[in-house]
Amino acid sequence: MNIRAAKSAEATESSVYIYSEIKELESLNLSKSELAYVEDSAKDEARNISRINRFPAFLYLVKVSSKKLAKEQFQEKLRMEGAKCFKMLASQKTKVVSVSSLSADENAYYLAEGLALGAYQFLKYFSDKEKRNHGLEEIILQGIGDERVTELQATTNGVYAARNLVNEPLSYLTAVQLAEEASKLGKEKGFKVEVMNKKKIETLKMGGLLAVNRGSIDPPTFSILEYTPENATNEKPLVLVGKGVVYDTGGLSLKPTAGSMDSMKSDMGGAAAVIGAMSAIAEAKLPVKVIGLIPATDNRPGEIAYVPGDVITMYDGSTVEVLNTDAEGRMILADALAYAKKLNPELVIDLATLTGAAAVAIGKFGVVAMGTADQEAMSRLDNSGKEVYERIAQFPFWDEYNDLLKSTIADVKNIGGREGGAITAGKFLERFTDYPWIHLDIAGPAFLGSDDSYRLQGGTGVGVRLLFDFVKSMA
Repeated sequence: MNIRAAKSAEATESSVYIYSEIKELESLNLSKSELAYVEDSAKDEARNISRINRFPAFLYLVKVSSKKLAKEQFQEKLRMEGAKCFKMLASQKTKVVSVSSLSADENAYYLAEGLALGAYQFLKYFSDKEKRNHGLEEIILQGIGDERVTELQATTNGVYAARNLVNEPLSYLTAVQLAEEASKLGKEKGFKVEVMNKKKIETLKMGGLLAVNRGSIDPPTFSILEYTPENATNEKPLVLVGKGVVYDTGGLSLKPTAGSMDSMKSDMGGAAAVIGAMSAIAEAKLPVKVIGLIPATDNRPGEIAYVPGDVITMYDGSTVEVLNTDAEGRMILADALAYAKKLNPELVIDLATLTGAAAVAIGKFGVVAMGTADQEAMSRLDNSGKEVYERIAQFPFWDEYNDLLKSTIADVKNIGGREGGAITAGKFLERFTDYPWIHLDIAGPAFLGSDDSYRLQGGTGVGVRLLFDFVKSMA
C-alpha cells in the first residue's frame, strides 16, 4: 500500500471527505438531490457514509461527530469508518483514493490509517490471488504534512510485515526462516541483524531456548536487531524482546487441537511485533537507539523433548523446575532477558503471546502490562496505547506472587498454578532482569478468529503501532 501526501488538488477515481456538519459540504457543490440524499443518510448513524456517483469518479462523504467521545475514542471511530470505506472502495475495485477532512485536517490521518490497515491481504497461498486482490494500491492524504504521512506509511508497512509473519504457517516459517525474514527487512529498512545459530546458542548455554527446542527437528535461532541512528537522543538503548515460538504444540504437555493448537502458528506474535516495529522505526528514521532480541524455536513433543520434572540450567546460571512444557514462552524469553543485561539498557520491553490467563482477563480489547519500570515509563506507554487504541491494562505485581513459583528442588518453577496465571508468568520473567522492564502479554489481541473492523482475521500486528508511538515519545 502506497500512502503519500497530496502536493496540490488531484483528481482521483474516488475521494473520501470527512465532515461533521452539513454546511461543511458547500465546497463540494452538491446538487439539491445529492444534498438531500446525504442529509437523509446522515440521520441514521449506520448509514453515515454516502456514496455519490460523479462519473467516472465517486465521492464518499463520511459524517463523524466527536460529541461525548474522548479523544482516543474519536480517533478510533475514524479508523473504523476508514475500514468501512475500504469495503465500499473494494466493491468498486478502486485503485487510488484521496482522503481529506472538511473540518479538522488531522481527522483524515486516522480515517486513512483505518483504511490502510483494513486493506491488508494475505494472498500468498491462494491459486487465484489475482482474482481475490481488492485492487486498492494508493491512498493520497490531503492536508497532512509529509512527516505524518511518512509515519503512517512506516507503521502500515510494519503492521503488514508483522501480520505476514504471524499468518505464515510453520511449513514455511521455521525459526531459521523467521531470522531470515528479519534480515531481509533489516537490509530493506536500515537496521542490522545478527543471527546466532544453534552452535552459538549452545556456546552461550541458553538452556531455556535449547530445552524448548529439544523436541524439534529444526534448529533454534537467536536474532539481534540493532537500529542506531547518528542523531540518537538516548545513550543507553531501548531493548525490545519478542517471543518467537513459531509453532507451539505444548510439547509433551500437549494442547488440544480445536480452539487451541490450530492457531498456534501465531505464538510468535511478540517476535512479529518487534520485527514490525523495528521496520517502522528505521523506515521513519526515528532518532532513538533500539535493539530487538528474538529467541526463536518451535515446541514439539519429539524424541528427546524436555519433560515435566526436568530441571533446566538457564543462560544466567539459575535453575528452573519444568512442571509444564506448554509454559515454554517464558523459558526462551528468560534467556533473552538475561542476555539483555549485557546491553546496559535504559528500558526493556518484552512482548509475548504468553498466557491464556491474560486473554481470559481482558479478551481482545487490550494488552496486559506489568513490570519494574517506574510509573513515568508506564504512563508514557499507556498514553501510546490510547493514541493507537492498543490500550494498556496494568496488572498488580506484588511480591507475594513469587511464593507461587517456589520449587522444592530448583531455584524456581516455570508455572505457578491457576491463580494469577498472567502475573506469575511475569514474576518468573522478572527473575532474569536487573533493569527497568515492562512485560506485555498480547495473547488476547494478537490473533483473531474473525474481522474486528481494521483488525482483520488472523494476525493483527498488535504491538507495532504501540511500540512505534512509544519510541517516538522518546525522541
